[in-house]
Amino acid sequence: MWANQALQKIGCAPAAGAKKQKKKWSKGKVKDKAQHAVILDKSTADKLYKDVQSYRLVTVAVLVDRMKINGSLARKCISDLEEKGMIKPVTTHSKMKIYTRAIAA
Repeated sequence: MWANQALQKIGCAPAAGAKKQKKKWSKGKVKDKAQHAVILDKSTADKLYKDVQSYRLVTVAVLVDRMKINGSLARKCISDLEEKGMIKPVTTHSKMKIYTRAIAA
């Protein structure tokens, strides 16, 4: 009998109070879509050849971030810069190629 009375008290207490509001989940952060160039135009090419000599670290991600070009174009630019002798490889792994500026000795 005591247990039954205790259950009734416990069971009735939440019902007597106000109902809890349902949680509203946020939509999360919406990232802006990057509008990177897929073709290297004259002004971007001039900027690339001029600025890359001052970069201590040259990777695909660095070129994508600073030049606003896409990754495949950045890889082509890096191979072109290496061919011209403007940058030299530090580490060449199949997944990540790291270059630095070529300093004339």
